[in-house]
Amino acid sequence: MERTTSKELALAPLQDWGEETEDGAVYSVSLRRQRSQRLSPGAGPRGTQAPSPGADTFLHYRTSKVRTLRAARLERLVRELVSGDREQDPGFVPAFLATHRAFVPTARVLDLLLPPPPPPLPPGVEIKKTEGRDLTFNNNLRAVVSVLGSWLRDYPQDFWDPPAHSDLGSVCTFLGWAAPSGAEAREAEKLLGDFLKNAEPQQEEEERSQTWAGHPGVAQIPRPDSPVGCLEEVEGLVREGPELLDFSVDDVAEQLTLMDAELFSRVRPFECLGSVWSQRDRPGATGTASTVRATVTQFNTVTGCVLGSVLGSPGLAAPQRAQRLEKWIRIAQRCRELRNFSSLRAILSALQSNPIYRLKRSWGALSREPLSTFRKLSQIFSDENNHLSSREILSQEEATEENAPPGSLPSKLPPGPIPYLGTFLTDLVMLDTALPDMLEGDLINFEKRRKEWEILAHIQQLQRRCQSYCLSSHLPILAALRTQRQLSEEQSYRISRVIEPPAASCPSSPRVRRRISLTKRLSAKLSRERGSSPGGSPRDPSSSTSSLSPVSPPSSPRTRDPPPSSPPASPGPQGPSTKGSEACVVRVSIDNDHGNLYRSILLTSQDKAPSVVQRALEKHNVAQPWAQDYQLFQALPGDRELLIPDNANVFYAMSPAAPGDFVLRRKEGARRTTSVSPA
Repeated sequence: MERTTSKELALAPLQDWGEETEDGAVYSVSLRRQRSQRLSPGAGPRGTQAPSPGADTFLHYRTSKVRTLRAARLERLVRELVSGDREQDPGFVPAFLATHRAFVPTARVLDLLLPPPPPPLPPGVEIKKTEGRDLTFNNNLRAVVSVLGSWLRDYPQDFWDPPAHSDLGSVCTFLGWAAPSGAEAREAEKLLGDFLKNAEPQQEEEERSQTWAGHPGVAQIPRPDSPVGCLEEVEGLVREGPELLDFSVDDVAEQLTLMDAELFSRVRPFECLGSVWSQRDRPGATGTASTVRATVTQFNTVTGCVLGSVLGSPGLAAPQRAQRLEKWIRIAQRCRELRNFSSLRAILSALQSNPIYRLKRSWGALSREPLSTFRKLSQIFSDENNHLSSREILSQEEATEENAPPGSLPSKLPPGPIPYLGTFLTDLVMLDTALPDMLEGDLINFEKRRKEWEILAHIQQLQRRCQSYCLSSHLPILAALRTQRQLSEEQSYRISRVIEPPAASCPSSPRVRRRISLTKRLSAKLSRERGSSPGGSPRDPSSSTSSLSPVSPPSSPRTRDPPPSSPPASPGPQGPSTKGSEACVVRVSIDNDHGNLYRSILLTSQDKAPSVVQRALEKHNVAQPWAQDYQLFQALPGDRELLIPDNANVFYAMSPAAPGDFVLRRKEGARRTTSVSPA
């Protein structure tokens, strides 16, 4: 009876085996299974028989043990940079370099990484350069030089420390004796020269408005033909000129794509980490995450342009306003064709906002084709299943380049895509909230950093693809974008009510979509997301340090409008998180004079009010002995609040029909005034 080789066992190539503890470090252990083919006994290496699968051929699997560092103290992590097995754990070094600033300063890493220089040679002793290099350049030095080379190449902004840039100076000193003729030494010297040369221009750039923030610490002089470099020329143009919608659909969409591509390419991935981005509204954090703030500002500018152009002329008739709606829908469609998901979402956010969405007569004047296009585009950013639709579409767009025919020229491949950055920011904030920074034994939770690095690596991959856009700046369009009238949310709502007064006969009305900016959308989305991380389960909810602190939106009028019958269906405002799981993320603020500062905490089905109050006070750096002096309130629609009883289970006591926003207030007769530390 012949044996067949067509059937193989379905064996997983990697299987979790457990954990190992060694010298204050915890390793995750897996078994890696690799296949090797064996021939029949008569077909040895010395035989003349050609290797071909026959009746006596069988499969052989070789299993090897793989260890990856899961948690350790800082000294052990730095030692792993040098002595770790890169074949077994190739992701350790890039994950450490990408995320280390979330738990340790760069200077401290260099103190532990850089070895001292060798002692000077005795007088009269000379060693040839090549011989001396062989004697001193051991394996450890080679590993340190290799790590520094990757660090300087991939994350040069980590060494930006004006005015002296002492960290980079230490690197240059080390490379000067360890690898004086290597590429790493030349890269360090060049970077230090660029830092010193561009110190004054960089300081002036940081003092400007955050609209077009760049790379602090990296020589990023805007190109003359870039939208960033054209801003000074735009400022000199006369404000009276053509409006944004006076230009063609293609021209407007291409300019938006050009600006979005440049801003996204200049985003520093480290600033997207939840522990960094969530601190942007703290006192003294004005310059935090400047490159991410620039994308937020651009997003809000596009949204404001849509609101201003559609609502800016109250005297327009419904058919004329419908023409403006149609043109913005066509611009959004063109952004979709250009694979610009950032401006696409900004335009849709404005069109779905209540001041525009409630204009029943204007939407009713639209033809069927733009309405159908609007519906299809709106489905891209549906909130269902954690924005599964937009994630799948982005993956499909990325696969376009991977599935290109062999030998295709890079110029023939489509550029982009430009993602909606808010999706990544939300994932990183949720990850930071759900997973602790430290584990038992004061060990740094490096598994959390690996998960963060997976998202940051995805951002970096998209940034490289965005550099393939070949678009030219058009100054008149930039000027029109710059001078377009921007309406506040309150102004937009008032003008909308003037254009189409509310119908008082219908008491029901849709909730006003107030969070239309990227920053505010993140806060609203955070309250709907679940507490589980993408790939791990929540551990200690009180140990995370992330928070979102949006600016308080203006209170919208109490009288709302009836739901329009003509506008197309859209995702619309979403309600709060439902209790379909055993945990959710909520935001808690303290009612005091320090502003609307929120902290995010993980709420489980086992949490009572005292423990929630205590964790919230820890996040706000308030002394713990005073936890019993506070009461927890849930913010409800219509400026109402729900008092959570002191001994209640908050998870089940909270209203399911309201966002997960809570407020801590001092009880009457409390003993002292709360002081929130900015630290």
